[in-house]
Amino acid sequence: MAQIGSWHGEPCLEVAGRRFVALAGEVHNSTSSDSEWMEAAWQRADELAITTLAVPVTWELMEPEEGSFDFSQVDSLISQARSHGGHLILLWFGTWKNAQGFYAPEWVKRDQKRFWRAEPIRGQRQIEIAHYHATYGTFSALSDETAAADARAFAALMRHLRELDGKAQTVVAVQVENECGLMCAAREHSELADRLFAQEEVPEALLGALKAHLEELPDDVRAVAGKAQAGSWEEAFGSNAAADELFQAWHTARFVEEVASAGRREYALPLLANCWLDKGKPAGSYPSGGPVVRMMPVWKVAAPSIDIICPDIYVRSFCDVCDSYRTEANPLSIVETATHSYLAPRAIWAICHHHAPIFAPFGFEEMGEPFTATQGFLFGMDTSDPALSRPQDPKAYRQTMECLQGLLDLEEGLSERARALDAVISERGLSQNLSFGAARLDAIFSEGVPGAVAVLPLEGSEDASVAEAYILASGASLSFASDVEDLPFAEVLSLEEGEVLHGQWKRGRRLNGDELQVLSCDEPTLLKVRIHLFG
Repeated sequence: MAQIGSWHGEPCLEVAGRRFVALAGEVHNSTSSDSEWMEAAWQRADELAITTLAVPVTWELMEPEEGSFDFSQVDSLISQARSHGGHLILLWFGTWKNAQGFYAPEWVKRDQKRFWRAEPIRGQRQIEIAHYHATYGTFSALSDETAAADARAFAALMRHLRELDGKAQTVVAVQVENECGLMCAAREHSELADRLFAQEEVPEALLGALKAHLEELPDDVRAVAGKAQAGSWEEAFGSNAAADELFQAWHTARFVEEVASAGRREYALPLLANCWLDKGKPAGSYPSGGPVVRMMPVWKVAAPSIDIICPDIYVRSFCDVCDSYRTEANPLSIVETATHSYLAPRAIWAICHHHAPIFAPFGFEEMGEPFTATQGFLFGMDTSDPALSRPQDPKAYRQTMECLQGLLDLEEGLSERARALDAVISERGLSQNLSFGAARLDAIFSEGVPGAVAVLPLEGSEDASVAEAYILASGASLSFASDVEDLPFAEVLSLEEGEVLHGQWKRGRRLNGDELQVLSCDEPTLLKVRIHLFG
């Protein structure tokens, strides 16, 4: 069974007892509902060297009538994945998809007395959202009936996965819901919600967690959490937007925990929860109550069955978001991100610097095609940076995936003390460096050209004057120098291009002369270098 393991002291995915890094892609929402569309998606994945697909499994198709389950969608998805030698991350579209109930079965949608809706405004279950030219409504996080029905369905799914796939381990993780939370308000305002806010005791475990992580909290949450005492939500935190979001986050996370724990009891695969980023805006302009980083301490207490909280990143500040979602308790994992021309360097950086166990661009099937206006808005196009509006080149992405897989295979073959894989990215500056042994690699990036460089040091010999490393470089010029004062000079003893076959380095060209003096890697390139340091 796939599980959360440990790699180099950090959480990782394990499949069949070995570390597993999902070089993945997420299909469009409706693709997984049709086997022909999925076959086309797998063919595209094969072209891009993507080996894991993140695919929705929907409550409406799996339980069309209450208590009657149809697993044909799941069975087809697993069968196709196996035929392509790939793996799956299943996305459970149950109560929430993008903070709405799109994928709930008809029998749930129609019975609003039993499965009642949230009221962002007292008495209003449908709200006009002017800038979307649409109305908004969603299920209440306070509905015990909805949580119980969702949990029964999710448990049935996980039980079926255990029976069908427990040995083959095609499915490596499952995401529980999709971008859950409440739009248009920081919390629900039904009669029940207002009564709970005024009277329900804040759980001691939550108060303790907030106090323990006080310095990590944003200013507005820290202000109310720092002085909070036992009492109701209103008594502990006051009447303000931060208090409202804490209340909504607790109840949303407890709802998700009921679903997740029911599934985990059947089959304990790694479980994920993803989030729509807050982007510094007020709760309700993003799904309030969802597992955004500002609410992560709440979620870690309220939903312990969720192993990894994943940011869906479509913003320009990709690197900052990655930094904030990687913690000791939460490995960075990305199940949705944009397919513009920063994609390939971001994959290198997320996997090699943050050691992300999952990296998946959304809608990879259309990679390389011009963006529509809707995609441009979603992907955060910025006219000051043309690279944000330029699609990722599919050939370069395939090369990147192949090089990344090769580098990861090489890393697995090294001893524990030698594993120090790291990377730099052009988004963090045009001149950066990485150390290996007593040597230093200097990476120079060009303005407007996305790039990244990763270095995997080889296990050092007893001779400190020699340093060796594997390098993955794309969109960068490289040079080498000494990183120690007593051996100030460095020269290249050998430099090779190559590839990795069956976990072993296979040398290509031996680079010297002009190629060594001006070492420019415009396309994704794997190198092996040996440096001599002297005084």
